[in-house]
Amino acid sequence: MPSYYIWTVGCQMNKADSERMGAGLEQLGLESADTPKQADVIVLNSCVVRQQAEDRVTGMLTSLKPWKQRFPEKTLALMGCMVGPKQDDLRKRYPYVDVFMQPQQFEPLIELVGDKIGVDPDGCAGPFVPGHPSVTTHVPIIHGCDKFCTFCIIPYRRGREISRPIEELVSECRMLVARGVREVTLLGQNVDSYGHDLPGAPDLADLLEAVHEQVPELARIRFLTSHPNDMSERIVDAVAGLPRVMENINLPFQAGNDEVLANMRRGYTNAQYRELVARIRETVPGVAMVTDLIVGFPGETEAQFEDSLDMVRDLRFDKVHSAMYSTRPNTFAERKMSDDVPQEEKHRRLKAIEAAQEAILSEINTAYFGTTQEVLVDGHNKGRWQGRTRTDKLVFFDASSSPLLEGEGDARSARGEGIALGDVLNVRITRTTPWSLQGKARIATPA
Repeated sequence: MPSYYIWTVGCQMNKADSERMGAGLEQLGLESADTPKQADVIVLNSCVVRQQAEDRVTGMLTSLKPWKQRFPEKTLALMGCMVGPKQDDLRKRYPYVDVFMQPQQFEPLIELVGDKIGVDPDGCAGPFVPGHPSVTTHVPIIHGCDKFCTFCIIPYRRGREISRPIEELVSECRMLVARGVREVTLLGQNVDSYGHDLPGAPDLADLLEAVHEQVPELARIRFLTSHPNDMSERIVDAVAGLPRVMENINLPFQAGNDEVLANMRRGYTNAQYRELVARIRETVPGVAMVTDLIVGFPGETEAQFEDSLDMVRDLRFDKVHSAMYSTRPNTFAERKMSDDVPQEEKHRRLKAIEAAQEAILSEINTAYFGTTQEVLVDGHNKGRWQGRTRTDKLVFFDASSSPLLEGEGDARSARGEGIALGDVLNVRITRTTPWSLQGKARIATPA
């Protein structure tokens, strides 16, 4: 049986795209290979949001050239954000690649593979819903982005915003539940913008309510990534009012200085962002706030960077995704601004953010010590179970075979059947670090 291998770098949207690409190939009769060299079809799902990610893709493409020359009958495909509308340069640089696909453009490879193996994709391929998902998986709900921040290449590669209908998404969530999924994360480059292009203009709150009410078998619902300009009161109220929507919000601020924010075309100020975070925390008690920020944006002075550092220290996020600015081709910043912050200074600023955040996380996570947290089990590694709290804290835990305390564990544990992926357990936290928690779950012994 022919096989495939998908290599993925980049964001959660890329991961979701790879799962769907794999589903399409499996519908044609291919099976997943353990390594690239064992596969008949290799797919590289690329990211170019930052130079480091693009360099990884380039390295992988280069390393596969001898493989393709040795086995010309096999198929090599490149998909994702490295592939734009114009592909002449890519075809010239990588003539040994068989097919190039823009994000969410699965059909060219499906048709090529179908021709090679003598299978007509019409009628047998689609919808591209993962056939063997993990217990936690991602569901893209809106593709593209209309914001056009000056530093970002995404709108040029993923296009304008296109929302998927609520009925289609509810149906997909039901299919995923039937395949063992216990938690979904609703995805979008700007997830809060969901629905504005659909008839009747439903919003993310409407979608959260629909999935919550119509797919009761789902244990948890998450969403990301949000934009401060589109985080409405309705969305915040939905998080507060729907029990199976998790108290975890990813809200990038990108820079703490108003002039830098204006140069980025983010559309809000330092004060407005702080006010929004305060309103979210007042409405959703115990919410975990996650953010993204860029250091070393063109023209950023030391004083302006300090505004970002103050934002991190003051707002005390549960997670900070920080990165050094890197010029992206064809963005406004690349065309009109000078990348004038020295690389060593970018490194210094990044280290300062990371050090401040590590200290904050140490204090935040220490507060979990001795508490009992609801954990969804999503892995088992080196003899220990692992999972995530409602606030997305990573927990490693062991199970003790003592009687359950009242209310602890789920039905499976109460029956004495041990732990399985997808269980939701109460875990007592016995140790904390800035990056994870450790604990113990009580599992009932068989009668």
